[in-house]
Amino acid sequence: MPRNPRRVQLTPGYVLHHQPYRDTSRILEVLTREHGRTSLFARGVRGPKAKLAAVLQPFRLLLLSWAGRGDAPQLIGAESAGGEVGLPSRALMAGFYLNELILKLTTRHDPLPVLFDAYHAAVAGLRSAAPAEQTLRLFEKRLLEATGYGLELAVEQQSGRTIESGGWYHFRPSQGLFLTVADAPGAIAGNSLLALAREELDDQRTLDDSRRLLQSALGELLEGRELTTRTVARAVARHETRQ
Repeated sequence: MPRNPRRVQLTPGYVLHHQPYRDTSRILEVLTREHGRTSLFARGVRGPKAKLAAVLQPFRLLLLSWAGRGDAPQLIGAESAGGEVGLPSRALMAGFYLNELILKLTTRHDPLPVLFDAYHAAVAGLRSAAPAEQTLRLFEKRLLEATGYGLELAVEQQSGRTIESGGWYHFRPSQGLFLTVADAPGAIAGNSLLALAREELDDQRTLDDSRRLLQSALGELLEGRELTTRTVARAVARHETRQ
């Protein structure tokens, strides 16, 4: 007898991306806590009579059910997991940046509960009045850790000595931190490194140093692939300066 198709019932997840398929369907890319990143075929979710259209929105925690085997099993149910609303307009670009990082730096069907929890916390942070920059830097750090590329923020690579708060360091992707001098291009303050390790990003210098360090590490993993959200954000910034 043929095997029953795989069924998943009411697993927590977020919609990261969707694309139309034929007249009324979509292919969804979702992040779930128990099953990792997964593609789902959602039949009949477009159009005025589509009951799930209002449910399958990004940045809302959902309970997803699907059945089938293969690359894109069929969505058979979706419901809200709580009363969360979507992100405010000021935070949408930051939210789509998080989604794009996950889409580009994770593989399908690789459960990463720690990453799911980090994403859940980041979405909550963007929904609140907390500074978006702090939320983004913490998520970038946790994404690197969850995918096996966590940064060594406690030790200088060449000497093996502990990072000193008053020292200055240069970061080399895939190698680590090296002692340098304060006026060297790209120098990162030791105090910023220790604060990032503690996830205490409470001042602008720490945020600036953390941004340069984390984007350098992420750039190595992206292997030259440009992030669409960064391109759009730069275009918007240029437009606003001309006005």
